[in-house]
Amino acid sequence: MNSKIPILFDTDIGSDIDDAVCLAYLLRQERCELLGVTTATGDTQQRAALAALICEAAEAPETPIHAGAPGPLLTGPGQPQVPQYEAVRDRPHRTDFPPHSAVSFLQETIRARPGEITLLAVGPLTNIALLFAVDPEIPALLKELVLMCGVFTSNNGAGPGAREWNARSDPTATAIVYRARPPRFISIGLEVTTKCQLSADECRRRFQKAGGPLSVVVDMAEIWFRGRSGITFHDPLAAAAVFKPDLCDYADGLVSVETVSPALEGTTLFSSASGEKPHRIAVHVDADAFFEEYFGVVGG
Repeated sequence: MNSKIPILFDTDIGSDIDDAVCLAYLLRQERCELLGVTTATGDTQQRAALAALICEAAEAPETPIHAGAPGPLLTGPGQPQVPQYEAVRDRPHRTDFPPHSAVSFLQETIRARPGEITLLAVGPLTNIALLFAVDPEIPALLKELVLMCGVFTSNNGAGPGAREWNARSDPTATAIVYRARPPRFISIGLEVTTKCQLSADECRRRFQKAGGPLSVVVDMAEIWFRGRSGITFHDPLAAAAVFKPDLCDYADGLVSVETVSPALEGTTLFSSASGEKPHRIAVHVDADAFFEEYFGVVGG
């Protein structure tokens, strides 16, 4: 039960604050063997610098960090800006990340440990789509693929046809990834993650008390709080579900991704009636249990 789980973490850290909150959890989770961090979309060098500072604050400066593709592959808005870089711009930080090395790093790491690795992707799926295109055998060599991506029901109040940001940022990449068939494919969607929210004041209090990697995250969060009153723990829920799957309830079925209509690009459609059921989506979360898990691991 306490054996370590090897994790590769692909992230657009530096835009929504929850990526940094998620990385802090992985670094403090005793059962996580964090094999490396890859950054996706926009200025991936700045994103890599943020990840490196959080790793250093967690006393894990040796964590491999690789900058990935700016994206998108064809269409979609991507995620060009890295607003939270402002919080660390004047601090000493690494700038020596090899450009565009993420895909080769992921490929080499997965091939070195076939059947062992969980690939956790919580940003636009540009890097993952390129990885699967370059080496189509990679999905089968994973233990599992876990995404914070998509919106699959109207339970979040957005109504039918709502689109989640990661999926619509690079819809072609999203479609490529959902066509892959790893041994286990789990998506934690927006209608579930939005149940896990805390106010800005509560986050400040808990992050400051926890210290460690969250001592960097709390400064990044102040950039986020300029326009928002709290944090939704989208990505941390996806990470926590790797270690405690029973935080969520799930449904099995088939996810398809709209890539033709510009107004609908990135829409994720789920069918539980499909004969093929390669995808498992979260349909409910115990939010109290999630926060107990999260802060039980990171402190605060």
